[in-house]
Amino acid sequence: MSLFLVTNVFAQKSTLKGTINTTDGQAVAGVSVAIKELKLSAQTDEDGHFILANIKPGSYTITVSHVGLVNQEKTITLEAGKTFDLVMALQQSARQLEEVTVTSDKTSVKRIASFGKAGLAALDNPQSIGIITNTVITDQQVQRLGDVVKNVSGVSLTQQRQGVAETFSARGYSIGIGGGTGSIFKNGITSNTGGFPEASTLESIEVLKGSSALLYGNTSGGVVINMVTKKPKFNWGGEVSMRAGSNGLYKPIVDVYGPISKKLAFRVVSTYENAKSYRDVVKTERTYINPSLLYKISNKTSVLIQGDYLDADFTPDNGIGVINQNVDAVLYPSRSRFINTPWAWYKSKTASASVTVDHNFNSTWKLNFVAAGQSVLINSFGTAVPNAVAVNGDWTRTLARAGSRETNQTLQANLTGKFNTGVITHQVLVGTDYVGITTRTDAFRITSGAGVVGTAYDKINILDPNKYVARIDEPNTLDTARTVSPSLRLGYYAQDLVGITSKLKVLVGLRWSYLKTQPSTTTNYIKNTEVKGTLADYRAFSPKAALMYQPTENMSVYASYSSSFSTNTGTDIYLNALKPSLMHSYELGWKNIFYNGKLTANLSLYKIYNNDLYQTALFNANGTANTNTNIKQYAGSTLSDGLEVDFSGTLSKNIYFMAGYGYNNARYTKSANDSGSVVQGDKLINNPANTANATIFYTFDKTVLKGLKVGLSGFYTGTRYGGNQNTVKQTGNYNRQIPLSDFTTVDISLGYTYKKVSLLAKLSNIGNTLNYLAHDRYSINPIPPRQLITTLSYKF
Repeated sequence: MSLFLVTNVFAQKSTLKGTINTTDGQAVAGVSVAIKELKLSAQTDEDGHFILANIKPGSYTITVSHVGLVNQEKTITLEAGKTFDLVMALQQSARQLEEVTVTSDKTSVKRIASFGKAGLAALDNPQSIGIITNTVITDQQVQRLGDVVKNVSGVSLTQQRQGVAETFSARGYSIGIGGGTGSIFKNGITSNTGGFPEASTLESIEVLKGSSALLYGNTSGGVVINMVTKKPKFNWGGEVSMRAGSNGLYKPIVDVYGPISKKLAFRVVSTYENAKSYRDVVKTERTYINPSLLYKISNKTSVLIQGDYLDADFTPDNGIGVINQNVDAVLYPSRSRFINTPWAWYKSKTASASVTVDHNFNSTWKLNFVAAGQSVLINSFGTAVPNAVAVNGDWTRTLARAGSRETNQTLQANLTGKFNTGVITHQVLVGTDYVGITTRTDAFRITSGAGVVGTAYDKINILDPNKYVARIDEPNTLDTARTVSPSLRLGYYAQDLVGITSKLKVLVGLRWSYLKTQPSTTTNYIKNTEVKGTLADYRAFSPKAALMYQPTENMSVYASYSSSFSTNTGTDIYLNALKPSLMHSYELGWKNIFYNGKLTANLSLYKIYNNDLYQTALFNANGTANTNTNIKQYAGSTLSDGLEVDFSGTLSKNIYFMAGYGYNNARYTKSANDSGSVVQGDKLINNPANTANATIFYTFDKTVLKGLKVGLSGFYTGTRYGGNQNTVKQTGNYNRQIPLSDFTTVDISLGYTYKKVSLLAKLSNIGNTLNYLAHDRYSINPIPPRQLITTLSYKF
């Protein structure tokens, strides 16, 4: 009898679901669909879909609204135990809708992160997320990925290795150029970013802070970054721009899109960049093209084909060096001094391609499939990093010739859907992914006309360039060996967002990962020998659980736990491959949307424990003292905790702003306290304690100043350490950490738009602040001085 009553009560409830499109068939995301009488609402996802469940049967008035659009209403009748499918079309074309979106969503209020795979609404995602839109990318005239991510609280650019690659830090963890095991993605696909990705042409940047291991495996425990490229459109349009600025920069940019037929659309984005630098000798030349095709097979199925190619030629910059970790000792009258050889070069060629298939079974179930590949070829030659500079500034330069090629292949399949079990709602994700990576590394011998000269080159003084006569000849090199290292990563995952009531939700998920490093093969061309490496494989579970309370439709408070892992090199004392190190993350967060989406505020508190840190083993298996740094044991732990707060808003079509602050305290909490072990209590390098950002732009539209745009951006990076971590009883008994002071830079922008033509200028670092980023180990790079950059654009 009780079961019958419960079943009968469930059967009385109704469900409303549907799709919102434009009149020309384009899906509309972020549309509010509300039941007026119940004050119940939902937002459409990226495909224009929405669902409202557990509704009492009856007649209701449905309102459909979007910022900048006239509200539409429709009266419907919901029957007990049945689902009502609602399909409505907004009376705007895709072009008009795009213009509305640009003015109303500049700071990503309410946007769904495509990187989340499950299509969770912003308030339903128990994770701190930052989305930087194309409007901000364009207004700030960004050149590099590092220019974009500093708009997200707690994320900072900490290293510029040879001026050709960037490393970012968040929540105590760093991410760099990596490939299949890295934490930087493009359109949700793992990406090697050596040679800098082309950031100026991106549609948006998505930053997920905390662990994302459930969705992407062995990524950073602090942050992952996704670059979203521009997609084809079924209306004609585009833009041509010319960017020019200080140090001889000129950079034409072309963006063209439109329909080929009713079902096929294209887009091509391309740019060429040529520039010198505030650093002597340094120059850059880059060519980039990003073509894409979108084929709408039917109203339910689409195929997106994307590709890009980047040819980059840099002068590698080894920074300015340091003397005994004393930054003041290398403060030259000019920050332009270059200490690499004048002929040094770094060349990279990056090509990628992907096919994405989306199929909607109905308005609530969707299948996504992705197949992609990337090839990165890098060759470089110049001096090694200056890590052995004498107290008087003398440095014996050695040469480093390097060549590598990384290829990776990715397969992903994701099934998402929504359903009810009685009064309980479910939004589920089930998926699998595979990444295969093959790395080829070449070894070289440095030679000259007189025969082999090894790697020693010459001696210079980094404080007094006139003390010695520097060599300027480029020696010959001989390719002597090649190492090929294949590996793979396979994962299966499932996630469910459970709506217990309209205010109380639970998210649970689990991933199983398998990582395998195939035996490497090293071929020596001189000795005609071949050496095989060892096989290593790993298995790890990555759970995630979160509880969310949403007292109103515009507020969410959450508590979450997630686990992530990182692989380790070397062996234990029994010469077995090391197990992954597990990290445990805890987060409390609050998200709130005010004034009908015009303002958003986010606050998050976190702790990340790594209790499985490997360090050099003290003793071998036979009890003798160990001197091999590749033989390790569990001997250390770290703790990273802090907070982040973000505010952003579009107060009107004229003004938008972003502001954020992040605090982090990352340190070693346990150590073996013996030779080779890190020092307990030391701060982790490359992690600022404090970061802050603020940006505001205002466009005049009603006075004699109509068309004028003004903007102001400020960025603060707190004190941090470069160099290396200290170890117990280290040789020389000196501090290996390089203390770097805090600094603030301010940029000011001024622009004017008349009809389809716009001119925008930015003066960056207006105070000409002098400070440094870590280069790599024992060198630092001065940040750019005051510079001017302008962009002239024409939209058609």
